[in-house]
Amino acid sequence: MTRREALLAGAAGVAPQVARAQAGGPITAPFQIQKWDFFEVALRSGADGNPFLDVSLSAGFRREHRIVQVNGFYDGDGTWRVRFSPDAEGEWTFTTISNRADLNAKSGRFVCIPAAPPNHGYVAVNNASHFAYADGTPYFPFGTTCYAWTHQGDALEEQTLESLKQSGSFNKIRMCVFPKWYSFNHGEPRLYPFERRDTRNDYTRFNPAFFQHLEKCVGQLRDLGIEADLILFHPYDNWGFSKMPAEVDERYLRYVVARLGAYRNVWWSVANEWDLFKDKKLADFDRFFRVLRQSDPYQRLRSIHHSKIMYDHAKPWVTHASIQDDDFSKTQTWLDAFRKPVIFDECKYEGNISQRWGNLSGHEMTRRFWLAVTAGAYGGHGETYLDPHEVLWWSKGGTLHGESAPRIAFLRRLVEQGPAEGLNAVENAYYPCAAKTGEYYLHYFDYHQPAEHEFTLPDGNRFQADIIDPWKMTITPVAGLHSGKAKLALPGLPFLAVRFRKVLA
Repeated sequence: MTRREALLAGAAGVAPQVARAQAGGPITAPFQIQKWDFFEVALRSGADGNPFLDVSLSAGFRREHRIVQVNGFYDGDGTWRVRFSPDAEGEWTFTTISNRADLNAKSGRFVCIPAAPPNHGYVAVNNASHFAYADGTPYFPFGTTCYAWTHQGDALEEQTLESLKQSGSFNKIRMCVFPKWYSFNHGEPRLYPFERRDTRNDYTRFNPAFFQHLEKCVGQLRDLGIEADLILFHPYDNWGFSKMPAEVDERYLRYVVARLGAYRNVWWSVANEWDLFKDKKLADFDRFFRVLRQSDPYQRLRSIHHSKIMYDHAKPWVTHASIQDDDFSKTQTWLDAFRKPVIFDECKYEGNISQRWGNLSGHEMTRRFWLAVTAGAYGGHGETYLDPHEVLWWSKGGTLHGESAPRIAFLRRLVEQGPAEGLNAVENAYYPCAAKTGEYYLHYFDYHQPAEHEFTLPDGNRFQADIIDPWKMTITPVAGLHSGKAKLALPGLPFLAVRFRKVLA
């Protein structure tokens, strides 16, 4: 067993089942696939000409009277694949469609069986401003950013996975598909997404090895229970990927969807800081959303991230708002305007680099997560501590060095133990407060340090109170039960929280 296999041994997830067929006959093996895992059809054929341009392949997956069309892709070495993630139990059949006779009309079947924990399916919007897995299990995003971790080689990638596993802090990670060229990240990737000759990209031919490695990493995140928020375009480029022609952009998007869309933990982030692109306009990003919506049979979550000019998240193809800001007082305005969940994917980072976006203290990073949650939204973490080898978590991954990650894990546990529907901000609250009205209230005093405070609770219900120290990660029960106007003595320290939970009769 390799080190990477050992790391993932016993982790969540079920490996996808694969049906393989030569070009000559039907696929009849009665594979059993868990709901929301994926079934893969692998076909062999000659690869003359340019298989990426000259060959089309798709399959229709049928259950009773419903047919789902799924695009296939060329995976190199004469192999074509079609991947499908079933969302309904029972027998499915499929038939391929291709302009090549030896790939066309291949048929087979499989049986979709019930999902078994920890497989809860894909994440979707739930209760307007929150999320849940497909089986109804609540999902509360606590994310981090590791833009280029998949381009660093096995040793560092294994270390990143181990850090994610050990921290327990994060269930979402923002990561780029393309390599990145930016401060602390000036180096060539070991693999390129397209074939290259003399530093020139051949945009007519993808590099299957690049995408095989990417999907392996996405699968490893899935097995750790982490959503992969894939950034499809970004402006920090040294290789031409931010300046590709429109037809290449669209071919790339369809290829990525065909390869990765069946992974239940995939989200699509159309761009990081879309407004910094010099060679693309707003209409281009609108078009990218439309291509994703047209080519993705699963309609995975879709967002876009800005620097200065916010994209209109009210557009119908956006599923949730990905925000770069640290003014949490705007949250309710955005929730009202977009009618969608809000994630502060970038509210600056914990670290000590010279750039002002990357030198927050651990206390401040923790505070911002609490402000996001009590505003009815979600926060995003990143870490940018100087390193002699320029291995900064926010870009390359590796090891977490900061103080906020365990405190974020503590907050995550609090939220996950709270109302399944999620917490919404209390209108006109004196201090930041999120609640499920009548049942659960989470107050955050931020930098204020009252020695006492009178809370207003619903009359007729009784509540248990706890004083929470987000930094020390302690929960101290308050004696007695409370209702109506409830005055509590407090420690008189900043950055504390108070939780009220309804006591059931």
